[in-house]
Parts: sequence; C-alpha cells; structure tokens
Amino acid sequence: MVSSNPLFNSRWSLARKFNSTVVNDIWPEVLFFSAVAAMVACLKNLAHRNVILPSDLLGVLGTVLGLVISFRTSSAYERYSEGRKLWTQIAINSRNVAEIIWVFVPLERKDDEKTGQRAQTKLQSIIEKKSMVNLVNGFSVSLKHFLRSEPGIYYEDLYPLISFLPRYGSANPNAHGEEDMLPLWHASEEEAHKLDHSIPQRPSPSSLPTQSTLTDANSEKTQKSASRFPTLSKKKGHAALNDPEMGYLPSVYVHRPLRAARAPPKQGLLDYLPFLRFFRWLGGGVVNRAKDAAEFVGVSQRSSLGRKKKIPLQDSNVPVEICMYLLSYSNYLITTGLIPAPIFASLTTNLATMQDTLSNLERIRSTPLPFAYQAHLRMSLWLYLFFLPFQVVKTFNWLVIPGTAFASFLLLGFLEIGAEIEDPFGYDHNDLDLDGFCLSIQRELNEITVHDSPHPLDWMFTAWNQPFAPADRRSAAELVQTDDYSHTHKNVDTGLDSVKRTLLQSWKDIEHKTRNVHY
Repeated sequence: MVSSNPLFNSRWSLARKFNSTVVNDIWPEVLFFSAVAAMVACLKNLAHRNVILPSDLLGVLGTVLGLVISFRTSSAYERYSEGRKLWTQIAINSRNVAEIIWVFVPLERKDDEKTGQRAQTKLQSIIEKKSMVNLVNGFSVSLKHFLRSEPGIYYEDLYPLISFLPRYGSANPNAHGEEDMLPLWHASEEEAHKLDHSIPQRPSPSSLPTQSTLTDANSEKTQKSASRFPTLSKKKGHAALNDPEMGYLPSVYVHRPLRAARAPPKQGLLDYLPFLRFFRWLGGGVVNRAKDAAEFVGVSQRSSLGRKKKIPLQDSNVPVEICMYLLSYSNYLITTGLIPAPIFASLTTNLATMQDTLSNLERIRSTPLPFAYQAHLRMSLWLYLFFLPFQVVKTFNWLVIPGTAFASFLLLGFLEIGAEIEDPFGYDHNDLDLDGFCLSIQRELNEITVHDSPHPLDWMFTAWNQPFAPADRRSAAELVQTDDYSHTHKNVDTGLDSVKRTLLQSWKDIEHKTRNVHY
C-alpha cells in the first residue's frame, strides 16, 4: 500500500503545514549563503575578479558531510521513535494495572484482626478501586507535564485526578502547616497561591470553603482564583475535552486557578512571515517579555531568528509520588489478603515497568547530543556552504545563486530536522501527541471500569452464542437443553466423541474456506 502524500492529503491547514516544516529554522542561513553566492557571481561577472577556487575537495567533503548529516538525522529519529514506543508501554502498563485492580480486588470486605482488613460496603470498595484507576490515569497526565517542563500538580487535567491524596504527613489537624506538607504538595506551592492549612485533611462537602468566604469582594483577581474550578468554555481541541463542565473530569474544590491542560505558544504574524523576526530581534524588549512568558508557562518557544529554544527539564516528583501511592496500595492488598501472591507480583511488575519507562523518557528529554558534535558539524557545514559558490561559479555562472540556495536548503534542512525531533515532547507540530496519548489512556481506563465482572453463567449459555460454528450452528442455549450432545448431520455418535468430531469438522471447514483467500 502506498502511503498518501502528507503535503496534499493531510487534514492540516496550509498554515499548519508551513509551520511544521523547517523553513522557520533555516531561512536566515539560506538567505546568508544565497547572498554570498550573489556576491561571488557579481564579482566574477560584473567586477571581473578572479574569485574561483579549485573544486578538487568539493566532492569528497560533500560526501563526508552528507554521511554525517544522515547519521545525525537517524540518531534523532531513533530518539523520536523510542519516545513513541515508551508511551505505548505506558499505555499497556496503565491498562494492565487498571485491569488487575478492577477485576481481582474483591468487593466483599470483612473485619480481620490478623491481616488488618476492615469491613466496608460494596459501594466503598467500588469507590476505592475507581479512585485508584483515576490515579493510574493521573500518572500518564503528570508524566506529560513533566516531559514538557511544567512542574507541579495544579493543571486542569491533573489536579481533579489526584486531589484526594493526603496533603500532610501528620494525622493531627492541629499540626497542619507548610512544614508538615508532603513533597507532592510542597513542591507545587507558589508564593502567590498558598494552600489554606485550615482545611482538614479529610474534608466533608460542608467543610470546604465557599467562594464568598474565600474571596475578597474588592479583588476581581481573587474572585476568579477561588472558584470551584475554572472552566474552559472558550477553548477548543484537547483543552475543551478536559473541561469538567462537559463531564470528562471531576469538578473539585481548588484554592487557586488551575493552569491549562495545554499551553502551546500562541501563533502570530511572525509564524507565517518568518523573515519579520529580524525586526523583533532588533527590539530587545519584546524578546525579553516573550521569554518571561515562556518561562511562566514552561513551554517551548521560538527565538527571534525562528529557532526552537530548549526549555530545561524541571525538577518534579509528581509521577514518582503517584507510583509510590500505587505501590503502597499494592502492599495494602497483599498484606490484607485481598489478592493472591501471583496477582501481587504481576501488579508490582507493571508498576516497576512504569517507573522504568519514566526514567527512559527522562533520559531522552534531558540528554541532548554532545555540544562539541553539534557545533563541529554545523561549523563544518557552514564552511562548506560558504566556499561552495567560489568552487562552482565557473561552471554555473549566475545559476550559482539558486544552486547555492538549493544546496543550503537541502543540507541545512536535514540538519535541522534532526534538531527538531530529538526532543519530541513539546508542542511543535512535529512532536508526539502526548495529549492524544493521555486522552486515549483515559478512555481505555474508563472503559475498563464499565465491566462489572458478571458470572460466566449469566452470559455464556445464551442464544447469541454459537460455540461450534460453522460445523454446528446451534446456539449454546439449544445445546445445553439436550441430555447428551450429538450432531446428526455429521455423525451418529453422542457424547464427547461427537463434540470432538464437530470441532474437527469446524477446523476442516475453516481451513478449506480461508486457505486461498487473499485481499
């Protein structure tokens, strides 16, 4: 099957296709080397100066640079591909952990002094299991923010999933304070939005502050920050999917405004007319303000010349903390005898794999290619493109200008593609769709919790089930009504021998009908 051409058959708009290319990254260099080629052509043809250099090394150097650039691009794509594989592993482990919790953790609980198990209703057990499944979902969401250098937990798609976790190390409500906060919450504190320590560790609905008691009537900013949950009614795309008013996430109390689930850089005129970035570069104040904004939201931005800027990885312990709570819950299940040892081993293995995947993703994010390698490769390419017009102007004459521009676009483009995809966790169009991965995991985990593990007798022996087809197309409900199985159309035997012959005939029918079928 021939894949479709993304330039013409993609659902992306023309503007998005343009922004997804590397033109924004390489246009200053292409323009510079084209100007050098124009200068060389003018000196030769108008000033009649001898600016021709021997071209003996041109082929050799071009071949070497081409191989090195190819290696650079291939190594970057390996990081991109490994990132995608690791996110697939996150999805697999999340499903496994959720399935183990939802299927194998029993609903019936009795008091047992020996194991420490406490009696609780079936409703409490279901709430317990669904809360842990939400915590599994929160792991992938926190990992997404971690890879995007967005620290803390106060995000519209993360906080509702983990807001029930304990905030303080002490059970004494009178001792609750900033010095007693657990690392998960302490690392997310901001000077402008301090946590209200008067709220109890296990609040009831009536004990939570209301907007009128928490806000200052004279401060519009405070009124907005103390709402139950800031909505996203004006947002589109992935952000709108996480709007709690649309029913996708819990709507819980929060003492401060939550940051958006997605905070990509805003697109403006400079993204469509990149040559105007030169004028922004001249105005240093604008650049500084843009830099401050980028640091606040922790997202990638473009420099004044269009290059993709690197945002340093933020210190954040949220994914690790969530794994610690999941491991603690696993230990509770095995010590109280709620799950057998083999199921416990499978559960802890999947959690260990999730932490291993977290470390591998962090390695990709925080380990760029060595600076010496990148600098030497780029300087070598610059020197090659700078002297290229001097070596080919004798052959190409005025065509040396478009020829140099094409060579610059080709070689610099492949070099920048490597730099673009070596860190695939941001908001660029060529980056991995981390938001889509998290939403897919959320859908799958909620689909798991739909199943209530009914008894097989309730759904197996019905008229919808034809277990022996195509040899015997009678339903399971009809088969169990007979005292002894027999298939009169195929043989006269009864009992298990007749069942075996029926299964053998089904194999022959399928083998005959499907062996030579090709699509």
